Amino acid sequence: MYDFAVVGAGPPGSRFARRAAEAGRDVVAFEKGSVGEPLACSGHVSDDVWEYVPDDAREELLQNRVYGARFHVDGPGSRAYPFYKHDPVSNVIDRVGLDRTLADHAREAGADVRESHTVVGVEERSDRVVVEVRTPADEVEEVEARMVAGCDGPTSRVRRAFDLPEPEELLHGVLGFDGAPDAGDLVDVHLTAPTFFAWRIPRGDAGVEYGLAAPPSEDVSAGFDRLTDAYDATTERRCSGAIPIGPPARTTSDRGFLIAGWREELATEIRFGKAIRRCYSLPEPVQHVGLRALSGEIGVHMDEPSSFFSASNLRALFSRGEPPN
Repeated sequence: MYDFAVVGAGPPGSRFARRAAEAGRDVVAFEKGSVGEPLACSGHVSDDVWEYVPDDAREELLQNRVYGARFHVDGPGSRAYPFYKHDPVSNVIDRVGLDRTLADHAREAGADVRESHTVVGVEERSDRVVVEVRTPADEVEEVEARMVAGCDGPTSRVRRAFDLPEPEELLHGVLGFDGAPDAGDLVDVHLTAPTFFAWRIPRGDAGVEYGLAAPPSEDVSAGFDRLTDAYDATTERRCSGAIPIGPPARTTSDRGFLIAGWREELATEIRFGKAIRRCYSLPEPVQHVGLRALSGEIGVHMDEPSSFFSASNLRALFSRGEPPN
C-alpha cells in the first residue's frame, strides 16, 4: 500500500509527489496522458517559478523576460497604456518543459510517476483509498493508498468522488501560437473579452502566444479569432481548457484532499484579484481614465495584486520614469 496516490502530474501534483517522497513517503502519481500534454496553460509566469525547479533547468526553460504590459481598452492598434519596471517583472517559459522537469524531479526523489494511466474511479474506505486506474494496456488496475491527493484540474475526479464543492466559476480559455520570433519586452493585455481579458505574449525565438478567456456562455473561439486576425497572426496550433475562479470552501475528506495551499498564503491575493477583475467590465470611458492615471512605472509583483499598495509601487507612482525600449 502506498502512503499517497496523486491524481494528476502537472506542477502541483509533481511538486507534492516530490516533497512527500523526500519526506520518506511511498508515493505513486498518475497522469492520464504524457506529462505536459495536451497543453492547457499559459507559459507566462512570475519569478517565483524558479523556487520550484532545479537550478540547472532555468536556462533550458526560459524563453523570454518580460518588463511589463501594455493595456488596451479596445483592440490591437488602439491606444496602449504601458505599465513597466526597469527590471524584469516575469518570465516566459516552455510550459510543457516545466511540467516534464517537475515530474522528472519527483521521480528522482523516489516517487513512482506513471504516464498514460487514467484514474477512472476513487473509493474511500475507513482505512484506505482504492484508486481504479486504466493502464496503457487498457486494463483496469486497483491501487491502494492511505491518502489520495487530487491534483487533476478544474473538473477533478477526486473532487467529485469525495463530493467536495465545485469552484465558484469556470472560465473557458483558448491559447494559440504563432511561430514568428518576437523578443519584445512587454505583453499586450486587451480588456475586450467579457468579464476577463485577452493577451499577446512574446516568447522570443519560440514565437508568440495569443490567448483569451471568458465565461463558457460567450463565443470564446470567435473572440480569439478576432484577436489573432487583428494582429495578422497565423496560429500553428490551438488548445483550450477550463480556468477555475474561486477555490472551493472545503478541500478535504477523511482520506483525500485537493491541493489548495492558497488558504494561508493566497487568500488575500485572491480577494484583491476578484476586485480587480470587476474593473475589466467598467464602462470604456472609465477604463481609459483609470489606465491613463495609473500607467507608467510600477513596483508590483505579478502574482500579488495587494502589492499595488506596497511601498515600492507607491514610490513608483509618484516618481515616474521613462518606459523601457
